[in-house]
Amino acid sequence: MENANVDEKILSYNDVVLRRSDLDILSGPYFLNDRIIEFYFSYLTSCYPFEDVLLVPPSITFWIKECPDIASLKDFVEPLYFSRKQLIIFPINDNADVTIAEGGSHWSLLAFERNENIFVHHDSSGGINNTHANRVFRAVIYCMSSDARYVNCSLTPRQVNGYDCGLFVTAIAREICRWYGSDERPKHAKDLWFSAVKEQITPFLVSKMRNEILELVQSLMVK
Repeated sequence: MENANVDEKILSYNDVVLRRSDLDILSGPYFLNDRIIEFYFSYLTSCYPFEDVLLVPPSITFWIKECPDIASLKDFVEPLYFSRKQLIIFPINDNADVTIAEGGSHWSLLAFERNENIFVHHDSSGGINNTHANRVFRAVIYCMSSDARYVNCSLTPRQVNGYDCGLFVTAIAREICRWYGSDERPKHAKDLWFSAVKEQITPFLVSKMRNEILELVQSLMVK
């Protein structure tokens, strides 16, 4: 009965289903799973409903990274319309075993910005996910027939523990969406969102993020 309670569905939001166990994770401190990140990305999409912005779910990013046949990848990603997007955000996980659901032990974020034709990797552990982010980058530029470049952002704030990496991903994704939606955003600024991330994403803010997401889920549960 205890396992059944843990697997109980508590919220359906857009195409994402959260379970009782996800509330336990958010009550933390624990490593965020795929469902929570997918939920928050879906929530950000609702908050910033720009047709030229795409927040890719973790499961899709994982398949792009681990697809054994890159030639078939174009057909797989075609419904995502990468070529129509100005901004694309990917959550990167270090799981490399397709037989393990929700595996891995670290999250980072990869963002594509079309005006500068650049993929930016934000890793709160200083780049330990670089190999995995690079695999997504190479697969995506193949699908887009792009000559975009790839950089690791040295301004990415660092986590101070071993479990908040997923929260950094959600916080940075939110800051990038805020930057993109700002009326004051320059159309061609090579700094992009870097200064905003450096200034706004702190360990204290990230520690609050866990409770913010928990309260968001709880508020949606009662609607």
